[in-house]
Amino acid sequence: MRRPVVLVALLGVGATIMIGLAGWLLLARPDLPPAPSSSPAPAAAIPITVATEAQIAVHDSDRLRVFRLADNPLILILDYPTLRQQGLALNRVAAFIEKAALPKDKVLDDDALAAEIARSGETTDSYYYGHDYAAADLTRFFAAADRDGVRLNPEEAALRALVRQEGLTDPTNRGAIITVARVGPDSVDAFTRRIILRHELSHGEFFTNPLYAAFARQAWSDILSAEERAAFQRFLVDQNYDAQNTDLLVNEMQAFLMFTPDDRYISPERLGISAEALQALRARFLAAMPDGWLRRLATAPLP
Repeated sequence: MRRPVVLVALLGVGATIMIGLAGWLLLARPDLPPAPSSSPAPAAAIPITVATEAQIAVHDSDRLRVFRLADNPLILILDYPTLRQQGLALNRVAAFIEKAALPKDKVLDDDALAAEIARSGETTDSYYYGHDYAAADLTRFFAAADRDGVRLNPEEAALRALVRQEGLTDPTNRGAIITVARVGPDSVDAFTRRIILRHELSHGEFFTNPLYAAFARQAWSDILSAEERAAFQRFLVDQNYDAQNTDLLVNEMQAFLMFTPDDRYISPERLGISAEALQALRARFLAAMPDGWLRRLATAPLP
């Protein structure tokens, strides 16, 4: 695109001749290069498909796909082709927002992140099997990365592009992202993918629905007994969640309690309470839950 040309109107015949001569000279020079563009071409929009839990659960692709949940359009689901790509995109975010004993005012650089993952006994792939973050937390992470001069990798840059595209940096935006990884021999099996998806969907509702978040906070105080709260806190601290972040504990409690139907992740033994006590707690929580799609999900079979 050429830069705009401004012509200044001049009076007199001589001025008219000069303008005509200038126009003739331009026409006589077809080899003049085009003026440089004043700005780079805008990046192509990242496509987003509206889908249900069941549709996402069976989706299979060798590239990143982004879905918007049909039941709650504020929830974006990033479906990664491998656990490694998921980890490269979000492990640094997890360390900044959720992990205990790590600074919450400083973003880890590549070396510090690699050391933290090694210290935890995990790998880039296994550090997290699913992620969930509110718009405000993602905005805070990217602002801190800029401030600290941390160079983002390509997967993190792609995440940032999506955050910007969807307006998640707007303080009034209540959106959230969650992630799952593709089924594969070096990733997760089909059943685990469904478990992770349901668990993460409940986090998405907590982040985007203030009424549900308020209910979960009240449940932490009023539905759980002091012993049950202590049991959940021990359970989550053992998984290196930040015990100082009460909202994080509440959010994880509701997701593990009601939306993770798998003894590998939560069981009476892991909580340190009886099977009867856990069953009774689930019944009390369900009875008090607000109506809506997530309440229905709490008793629905996995897709």
